[in-house]
Amino acid sequence: MTITFIDMTTSASVPTEPQGAVRGGGTVTDRLVEANQRYAAAFTDPGMDARPVLHVAVVACMDARLDLHAALGLELGDCHTIRNAGGVVTDDVIRSLTISQRALGTRSVVLIHHTGCGLESLTEDFRHDLEMEVGQRPAWAVESFRDVDQDVRQSMQRVRTSPFLLHKDDVRGFVFDVHTGLLREIDPA
Repeated sequence: MTITFIDMTTSASVPTEPQGAVRGGGTVTDRLVEANQRYAAAFTDPGMDARPVLHVAVVACMDARLDLHAALGLELGDCHTIRNAGGVVTDDVIRSLTISQRALGTRSVVLIHHTGCGLESLTEDFRHDLEMEVGQRPAWAVESFRDVDQDVRQSMQRVRTSPFLLHKDDVRGFVFDVHTGLLREIDPA
């Protein structure tokens, strides 16, 4: 069997230079700040407030392959987007959802995990390794998983059983396929 490796780049790809340097000088952060200056030069205040137009909060993985606005047909101001490693419903996600619902009017929650997630290859040993390296065990759990569908179900259950959330009747979970761009809905049962 022959394995072929393809060098893939995206518009966000940056050449690997010493310690975050970008070809032509500066760091990746410098590049982002320069891009922001160009953005701000053409920026006009859209006149929105912090309340999402569609009254929805989307909880998703931080994976760079997920362009949530494009994948869901969303525009600026449509939703609250809460992202973390794995799209896991942690205490901090519940905090954000509670503020989103109680202070800013959202009523629906969409949970999106994805195929090929890095958390599928980690274990809680990651915390132990960190403790050995830095001398302090992290207070947070890795929240790794082996079955993405089951992890979506667990996340839906965490939202539905939180005493802090007002609106739990429209909580739906999905797995985004990073190869096709399609969402597959997960039955909560």
